[in-house]
Amino acid sequence: MQIRAESLAEQLKRRSFAAVWVHGDEPLLQIEACDLAREHYRQAGFSERQVFVIERGFKTDEVDAHAQALSLFANQLLIELRWATKPSKEHGEWLAKMLPGLPDSVRFIMSSARLDRAATEADWYLSLEPFSLIVPVYPVERHELAAWIAQRLARQKQRLDPESLALVCERVEGNLLAAQQEIRKLGLLFGDGDLPANDVREAVLNVARYDPADLTEAMFSGDLARSMRTLRGLQAESAAEPLVLWVLAEAVRSMLRLASAMASGTPQPMALKQARLFPPRDRIYLQALRRDDPKRWMARCTRALRLAAQTDRIIKGLQPGDRWQALESVILSVCADQVPQAALS
Repeated sequence: MQIRAESLAEQLKRRSFAAVWVHGDEPLLQIEACDLAREHYRQAGFSERQVFVIERGFKTDEVDAHAQALSLFANQLLIELRWATKPSKEHGEWLAKMLPGLPDSVRFIMSSARLDRAATEADWYLSLEPFSLIVPVYPVERHELAAWIAQRLARQKQRLDPESLALVCERVEGNLLAAQQEIRKLGLLFGDGDLPANDVREAVLNVARYDPADLTEAMFSGDLARSMRTLRGLQAESAAEPLVLWVLAEAVRSMLRLASAMASGTPQPMALKQARLFPPRDRIYLQALRRDDPKRWMARCTRALRLAAQTDRIIKGLQPGDRWQALESVILSVCADQVPQAALS
């Protein structure tokens, strides 16, 4: 049974599942979901716990042995499986065979990187669903970050004005672990109620981390300030220019395929499939299409790809020019209605 992380506590109270599997690429939310499940089982009497880190070549015999032979000092056992690599088909098939016959005295908590589409459509995954709570966790999107921070501050009975909240978002973007640390720090430094803006500005560190993929949402939303801030952050972190360009170009190509299909009258679900855009990734592209019509997006993307080809030559040293300024021109060509006259020199 697949559920959202917010529903995990409620579902655990409703019935007993053989396993809880938390998967995703956001460490903080994964840790919190596993902590919640662990506390639930601890209160239910699962006092003995065994932890296995699954790496390449891991043999399941030891897990089977623990599941079949309880300790003399405990009659309920919690087994944690933590994948250091992508879960393999063999491990999935092993779980699909074991979990249906698992005694009530043994429960599993499993954590891994995000399961891809191939895994979630596999027979072994479908076999697991009736016996497991499967909890995908996703990064908090930029447009959700302010509400996420405000909600966590509210748990501490604290509030921030919109301007200060925007500042905190800017300083912790892309780093939820650090964001949570800053929120807790505010809880320790200040009392309940409205937080003093000037003191918050001094207290919250700039711990933002940037990922080339963050450029996609900022660029397609037309948020020029955030796009440039992200690009400058990547430059400061010495990100590889070829990787940044590849991410930008792939996103633009996907948008061009989608816009072309929509412009020719293809229904939106089919157009998304043809562009190989699936949830949750498709959201930013659909939002972009609401910002401008498909034909204008086709022209904008064609223009951006020409600049991307020029940027590629600059990065490879085949043409003179500043690499980061060239990357900036690609972004600006998508964000702006007109290509700025920024020289690639």
